[in-house]
Amino acid sequence: MTDPLLIAKNDTAERFLLPQMANRHGLITGATGTGKTVTLQTLAEHFSAIGVPCFMSDVKGDLSGISQPGGGNAKVAERVEMLKLEGFQPQGWPVTFWDPFGEAGHPVRATISDMGPLLLSRMLDLNETQTGVLNLVFKVADDNGLLLLDLKDLRSMLAFVGENARQFTTEYGNVSAASIGAIQRGLLALESQGGDRLFGEPMLNIDDLMQTDRGRGVINILAADRLMQSPKLYATLLLWLLAELFENLPEAGDLDKPKLVFFFDEAHLLFDGAPAALVEKIEQVVRLIRSKGVGVFFVTQNPADVPDKVLSQLGNRVQHALRAFSPRDQKAVRAAAETMRDNPDLDEATAITELGVGEALVSFLDAKGRPGVVERAYIVPPRGQIGPITDAQRRQLIQTSLVAGVYDKVVDRESAHEILKARAEKAAAAAATEAEAKQQAKAAPAKSGGLLGDILGGGGGRRESPAEAMAKSAARSIGSQVGRAIIRGVLGSLLGGKR
Repeated sequence: MTDPLLIAKNDTAERFLLPQMANRHGLITGATGTGKTVTLQTLAEHFSAIGVPCFMSDVKGDLSGISQPGGGNAKVAERVEMLKLEGFQPQGWPVTFWDPFGEAGHPVRATISDMGPLLLSRMLDLNETQTGVLNLVFKVADDNGLLLLDLKDLRSMLAFVGENARQFTTEYGNVSAASIGAIQRGLLALESQGGDRLFGEPMLNIDDLMQTDRGRGVINILAADRLMQSPKLYATLLLWLLAELFENLPEAGDLDKPKLVFFFDEAHLLFDGAPAALVEKIEQVVRLIRSKGVGVFFVTQNPADVPDKVLSQLGNRVQHALRAFSPRDQKAVRAAAETMRDNPDLDEATAITELGVGEALVSFLDAKGRPGVVERAYIVPPRGQIGPITDAQRRQLIQTSLVAGVYDKVVDRESAHEILKARAEKAAAAAATEAEAKQQAKAAPAKSGGLLGDILGGGGGRRESPAEAMAKSAARSIGSQVGRAIIRGVLGSLLGGKR
């Protein structure tokens, strides 16, 4: 059995997180500047120390310091002395940096097919009708063996379905041209935000998030400072990663420690305006991913940011300070206090407003899975550096990481875009050939000078004789008279005239 992890301490007690209960998920909450990020770093270091890899997003750009030993921080030294932490030594931890834009870490890519229509609809902010059309497009692609790997594949597929809407209406349902246009505009907006870099191959292999280095779990850090400019893109990417873990990892049952711990920072973005179907999917993933050996910790400002059905799954709690300046804030504080197991010797609602930086109300699950009585305690400081590293240090770590060179080069194999383009070119060539054949068929009688002319010996390169010229003139006259007679007959019939 893995030893408990010391997370917080006060004058009378120590608060331990049991590794075997870490996959029962957790919640870290508190107002800005109260110490949530440092708590996240402390937890990640403890998990790494027992060989458990972690994944967390670096929203503010200051988690990279975990890769370097700490030291020289007066506040950390003061906290170590206050808590009487014996044997506390600065230490750096193994880190892999990731970045969807491929600038501050290794690229993170998904294929369009793997992302799926539900998550794409969330990313593109589509309404119900547009989501239905997107589902239809995916179905047509699947039925026709067309791979959707990147944005150009999806754009080509949308154009193909839009141009052949009548053909697909009977079998798949109505295809709205307005919905096709709205989805295309959404893709253009996504591309302008750099979202096109998120899609393609090689796609992220989930196993690469579960590495160890000399017995310590690798801490995967997603550079999310730029990604946060597109909140729905950020939330959808992290949800896709969770779904990938859920779908690809085998059942593990109850383990001594998790296979992976996933920290979902700014978790409120996941639920803001999310349709009911998506919230239901999130709830399902959170509820069932525990059996895959994955623990999920949501990090946000207030427990109210998380829906009740998801909140009920989060057994380990760290509540930092909340400010109560308005009636609404006071209501939120009371609600936060009620989410933890009551301590009769502690007024939780009052304590939440009085907590200092790095101080929290802590409640972890016991060995039988029961929430512990909430205690007011100080979070143990991290051993790694608090704050960002230099660009040179980051580049060095990227070049020497376990996945260096694996995702750097984009692979663009044949998929829907190339196949539909080839079909269109083939159809255009066939149409051009057919048109040319028709043109030649029309030109053939004229080129012969008329059958009568050939009979009379015309053609060739020689100068025609007067007799030949008279014969051709007579033929033209006959043709013109016959043509006029036919035209008059037709028009007369149409217009009711008499012969």
